[in-house]
Amino acid sequence: MPLYFNAAQMPMTKKAFNDAENLVSRQFRLSEGQFKKNKYDVKTLAYLNEQEIKDGTFAHLCKYTYEKADGFDESRKDGFDFYRICLQDNNILNAVERANPFIKLSPLVLYIAVHELIHVLRFSNGEIDFYADNDEKEKEEVIVHNLTRAALQPVKGYDLEIVLDCFSSNFKNFDIFN
Repeated sequence: MPLYFNAAQMPMTKKAFNDAENLVSRQFRLSEGQFKKNKYDVKTLAYLNEQEIKDGTFAHLCKYTYEKADGFDESRKDGFDFYRICLQDNNILNAVERANPFIKLSPLVLYIAVHELIHVLRFSNGEIDFYADNDEKEKEEVIVHNLTRAALQPVKGYDLEIVLDCFSSNFKNFDIFN
């Protein structure tokens, strides 16, 4: 039976993503309005569709393209891309349980939130193709990890430092899905 975030963990997850928006905005020098142009939402395991569930990852990024039903004209941009950050509660909670007392849930979720929001930003800005081949995606993970580490510097403390130390360019626990 999968583990799900409980009633106490859900607000902590929301706070982590709010904090992550601020950290990513600061890192990339974006105003609140500029950041809000990136269309995304965050869902936890209990609310994911079957294709959004992925074993072995903390988070799974899905891209959806919406087109205007009547007379879509690509030159007028009547459609838009939308990203869904699919949190894999069970994998996150299992990792915290296995690494207890060293890894704490809040700093791990903050790391995940910043990491995924940087992906959303880079895909939305066209810095990397969402549909890139696996080699390019692996290179992107290294870039995003380094950007995540930099974005988290203003709030780095002991608990977050342990989380950062757990991630290296060889550690893959995020996934991008077309």
